[in-house]
Amino acid sequence: MQGATRSSERGQVWAHVGQAFKEQDYDVAVVGAGLLGTAAALYLRGLWPQRRVLLLDEGGLPSEDGATLLGAGVWDAAGLSGAEADLAATTRRELERLLPGGLTPLPLLDFGSGGAEDTATLLAQFPALAGWVDPAALPRAERREVLTYRPGELTLRLGQAAVAAGADLLLNTRAELVPGGVRLHRLTVTNRHEIVVHETREVRAGTVIVAAGAAGPELLEQGLGLHTPHGRAFVQRPRLRQPSDPAASPLLRAGDLLLRPLNGEYALYLPPVSADPHGYQPTAGRLTGVQVGLRRELLCSLLPRMDALPVLATAALGVGRSLADVEGAWLGLPHGGPTHAPLAEAVADGVWLLLGGSRTRGGVDTLGLGLVRELVGTLN
Repeated sequence: MQGATRSSERGQVWAHVGQAFKEQDYDVAVVGAGLLGTAAALYLRGLWPQRRVLLLDEGGLPSEDGATLLGAGVWDAAGLSGAEADLAATTRRELERLLPGGLTPLPLLDFGSGGAEDTATLLAQFPALAGWVDPAALPRAERREVLTYRPGELTLRLGQAAVAAGADLLLNTRAELVPGGVRLHRLTVTNRHEIVVHETREVRAGTVIVAAGAAGPELLEQGLGLHTPHGRAFVQRPRLRQPSDPAASPLLRAGDLLLRPLNGEYALYLPPVSADPHGYQPTAGRLTGVQVGLRRELLCSLLPRMDALPVLATAALGVGRSLADVEGAWLGLPHGGPTHAPLAEAVADGVWLLLGGSRTRGGVDTLGLGLVRELVGTLN
């Protein structure tokens, strides 16, 4: 190992091309500064303090273009068992350690056939939700407590802690996987606001962890010729303009639809039906003949739910006028489907892939930190 970073040293940060980057060797390169990538960098330095770790991203910290900032941020271990329950328990301990004061316990109202309570009786405890749910369509419900947090805040803290622990951070850099390491294309902006490559360098790395979200499988295929069965989908986070109290308002779940109080309103989280085909470009839909910002597939998923959840059929649902009006991002889907758990996969000797997936129950918010910690612990 050449030029090992001492465990007592802080890592270096290169945020723009004006800061010369001349490093050539790392033990581990982590591609992607979203939640999973920053966690990997931190745990690598914590468990293996003599190893040199480089964390890099095409954008900033946290990655602005990935799905991390759209995450629901809900820890909910209900229904999990075996290995997933163990990962959830580890994730909870890590959340409590990393986010002191940043976790908010809130009630979650889960409307489903397995609920032990009468829906009408339960809703009577929350007058603000009057008319939101049709008890005849969803007669049973369960109330339980979950933990909520902001994935963007967690990712920022993970990244900062990784640098403080000795990991190097390289931002505004496009990665290209090559045998034995990573080719780095450092980006800058011209006076015409065009993003161009300022310089290209290569670093050698004994281990590469690809945590680039939806771009991860494509990086593996283009750079190393490794085909994977994973897919991607463009997901959106519509808003329900109903008042909420972030410290007291309950979350609602009906099947795979989750409503979380956020910034004084409610945010809707619904996984895609399937992966989008290669070359798909997000397209807005039409509602009663009017152009809206929700993609057509999301509209087709929401419309059948409006009878059971009448609040979705009101003007409070923010449909927007174009795609730009509704928050959205590309999301990596393990094995191309919406129900697969977060994944840590060895795809070649010394190359790992991390994908968070789209599950709203037992997904990356609940299992992610435990999964990454388990992965790092297996590295030689």
